[in-house]
Amino acid sequence: MSDFPSVGDAMPDIAMETPDGGTVKPSDFKGKKLVVFFYPKDNTPGCTTEAKDFTALKGEFDKAGVELLGVSKDSAKKHQNFIAKHDLKTPLATDAEEGGLSDALGIWTEKKMYGKTFMGMVRTTYLVGPDGKIAQIWNKVKVKGHAEEVLDAAKAL
Repeated sequence: MSDFPSVGDAMPDIAMETPDGGTVKPSDFKGKKLVVFFYPKDNTPGCTTEAKDFTALKGEFDKAGVELLGVSKDSAKKHQNFIAKHDLKTPLATDAEEGGLSDALGIWTEKKMYGKTFMGMVRTTYLVGPDGKIAQIWNKVKVKGHAEEVLDAAKAL
């Protein structure tokens, strides 16, 4: 795990696709606080709840000068459907490329469920300071109350 960026390190600056076909990367937010939440899959119960929780608090994050970015391996098209279906206000990005941001952070990893082994996203949230350095990491996030906890930490940064 120590080979991957941790608190105090620069957030890797890897571009990801946005639902509208553009690109976004962490350095686009330089000078601002940024919350990047990685989640396994669009339209699954926990991920939907998490995205909706961040959307519900987006006004508070905006007031605190904090940018939000949700990331999964889902395609731009799936993200468009996810945003439309749940009226999400949180920007999303696709980290589908091999060697992408989730790979660089070590959170696209082997998972086991029901006796099967597969590659999957570990639900992880990063708080990045205006200097582009990782200020806080939440590993293996439990969704309930998470967005509020991240907001409090972002305000305190």
